[in-house]
Amino acid sequence: MDLLDNLLDLSIQEDIGPRDITTDNIIDKYMQGSGYIIAKQDIVAAGISVAKKVFSTFDPDAVYSFEVCDGDKVPFGQKILQISGNLRALLKGERIALNFLQRLSGIATFVQEYVTLLDGKKVKLVDTRKTTPGWRALEKHAVRAGGAYNHRFGLYDGVLIKDNHIAVSGGIQKAVNKIRDSVSHLVKIEVETSSISEVKEALDAGADIIMLDNMDIDMVKTAVKLINKRAVSEVSGMVTKKNIRAYADTGVDIISVGALTHSAVAVDLSMKINNV
Repeated sequence: MDLLDNLLDLSIQEDIGPRDITTDNIIDKYMQGSGYIIAKQDIVAAGISVAKKVFSTFDPDAVYSFEVCDGDKVPFGQKILQISGNLRALLKGERIALNFLQRLSGIATFVQEYVTLLDGKKVKLVDTRKTTPGWRALEKHAVRAGGAYNHRFGLYDGVLIKDNHIAVSGGIQKAVNKIRDSVSHLVKIEVETSSISEVKEALDAGADIIMLDNMDIDMVKTAVKLINKRAVSEVSGMVTKKNIRAYADTGVDIISVGALTHSAVAVDLSMKINNV
């Protein structure tokens, strides 16, 4: 069973439990119906396949018509998908499907706002690990649907030596040496820095990627000039919609923004049942 199956099971357990006391007492179990999900604001869609899986869990024979795909811009009033099947299944799956769609489309929509601000810039916008527990794969998919890119998925697929690693290792050089002695030569090493002196240490240690953490724009300019493409440069922290273009203008290669996932707001969607 994959993570999505686990999430769906948990969602069903918390929302329905042993039964839907309202639907089961109003709707005949063999009754068929149809419905659609509609955007109540301008959005970027994400999570369409998840919504389908929700309804298919309740009714494997449900029939779908998809009006949009993940990553599509959807204007207010446009239908996202239409579905026909067992009416109990549609009503039981409604809130769970909407919860996934609203959250994931909210991230994609929010990310698209940042991407638009970087129009014409060569810098790559990426997310972070600041995601909802259990939702990381889904939220990082939504980031891509919004037009940005993913940083590492977890602690297992990328080396990032942070301040606490440096502190317990006795310095950047020692931390990098320990990593190089333990991982494949194919693995890139990123080092977090918070000062120009640390940037110099990271360069001397042979870091492949240097994160410029919580540095103001002038300091980033100095750091990027010092790095001079000898390593990939990444800005993290202090980035907002108001200053992101200014950070991009420093010549940095990557801008990582935790807000892409942790500060996105769910969009407004609604499901309507057609006349049966």
